[in-house]
Amino acid sequence: MKNKFCLFIILLFIITPNVKGQRRSWKRTRYEAIAGIGVANFLGELGGSGKVGQGYYHDFQFSQSRPLFNVAMRYKIFELLAAKVGLSYGYLHGSDATTNNIYRHDRNLKFRSPIIELSSQLEFSIIKEPVKHRYSLRRSRKFNIRSLQINTYLFAGVAGFWFNPKGKDDGPDGDGKWHSLQPLGTEGQGLIETREKYHRVQMSIPLGIGFKYAISRKLSIGLEYGGRFTFTDYIDDVSTTYVDNAWLVQERGELAGRLANPGLEELNGYVYQAGDQRGNPNNNDYYMFTIVSLSYKLYTGRNGMPKF
Repeated sequence: MKNKFCLFIILLFIITPNVKGQRRSWKRTRYEAIAGIGVANFLGELGGSGKVGQGYYHDFQFSQSRPLFNVAMRYKIFELLAAKVGLSYGYLHGSDATTNNIYRHDRNLKFRSPIIELSSQLEFSIIKEPVKHRYSLRRSRKFNIRSLQINTYLFAGVAGFWFNPKGKDDGPDGDGKWHSLQPLGTEGQGLIETREKYHRVQMSIPLGIGFKYAISRKLSIGLEYGGRFTFTDYIDDVSTTYVDNAWLVQERGELAGRLANPGLEELNGYVYQAGDQRGNPNNNDYYMFTIVSLSYKLYTGRNGMPKF
């Protein structure tokens, strides 16, 4: 009996530190370097399937997806809570040529814009990352997402982004090139007292969900989707109403007139006039990032900083 008791005490001393070590092992690799590629999508006034300015998810068009590149650094504050700083570069695109809505189609506007985003976000794991480096289904009798043990997290944050919408001058008298739209004031920005020029540096609120699966002790593959709520309606350079095109040509030149109102005149021969609806200022623009990434764990040095 005494021998069994002694064996139990010895095993207890061996197992307890090991369990504590496993619980704290995440601290030794609390830093992660991340690189990813994906697609960027845009929801605004251009394209889609709804009425002019109605916007949002029913207007989503996969054909308007454009490439995206991302690098980031993650730091685990607690086992279930991490902070991440990321830098993304991609393109946004929208075109009335892709919609079946006749009013939007005849409006005939299009844009593309590079976008550079610097973001910071907090990630809360609803399914934490396992301590072991591999995931297995062998021990699970019944399949579910918890048995797969994919690290699943929700995130929210704040971001700053730069954009520069451009329109293509491809009309009968156009040069076929893409031109920056903000300097042209296509809706009278900078010309009409109540319409100031919009800034091409703005803020957004990222919200989304992410998944991470370990390939090895240090390397993981991830998938992340996040929407960006913005505070501007001019990512696509469309927001309010048309201005008088002859006046705009006089003030800003022929190029501004062509890009502000390239309507096809197919809707009963109607030409959009000053005061007609061009966009909807009640709904700000919205963009989305979907990213597939590789993350590499960095060991923490004695000074608390990552070791590269």
